[in-house]
Amino acid sequence: MKSVLTLANLLTLFRIVLVPVFIYLLLQPEPWIRRLSLVVFTIASLTDFLDGYIARKYNQESDLGRFLDPLADKILVIGALLVFLALSEQVQIWMVLCISGRDILITLLRLLARKRGIALKTSMFGKIKTFFQMFSIVVVMLSFMIVSYQERDRINHAYLNEKENYGLGNWKVASQYLGNFWENPFSNTLFSLASFIPYYLMLFTTILTIISGLRYLWSNYGLLLPSFSSPRKTNNE
Repeated sequence: MKSVLTLANLLTLFRIVLVPVFIYLLLQPEPWIRRLSLVVFTIASLTDFLDGYIARKYNQESDLGRFLDPLADKILVIGALLVFLALSEQVQIWMVLCISGRDILITLLRLLARKRGIALKTSMFGKIKTFFQMFSIVVVMLSFMIVSYQERDRINHAYLNEKENYGLGNWKVASQYLGNFWENPFSNTLFSLASFIPYYLMLFTTILTIISGLRYLWSNYGLLLPSFSSPRKTNNE
């Protein structure tokens, strides 16, 4: 029991518990409550660094921790993306499906790898993807906080109206907002930034995620082969 209920594993579980708290706070209309959601998300993100550090420093690494740690990260990210999808027209469902699908795929591959006695490790590209993913989530959250509910509704309606009336995709709508910002960057600056930055960040994050997922599948395709039996380590998440 002691080998399971380590401080490192408890921190990982705490990160999972914080996800519904973060979601609830971000959905509230009061600005000060929405700011608390950023605090909760930051705390949850910090536990990701702390649990790994503590596990290594105090020799608390375990199979459960190696499984729970990436799972907690995925729950946190997917939870945030689902809220973004509900709150912002700039975040599209195909982005959420690509990011969530990649994370679910890797979770399944990890389960298969554990069953076959294989340790899958993250690569530098995977770490860059994760860092940018977290960075993008924080910036998108900030974009919700620097504008009022009414201003965010204006942005959402603008994206909806452009698509419905003129058939424009989010790329063209965001490009128009970006062009307007460059023409007059000091006119309602915060509103202007919130009108296009979330879209571009989520688009780039999605592209990184797709590339990371394809690299992961390419490097570990042997796991999907029935004849694959010899344990090996990879370093390509």
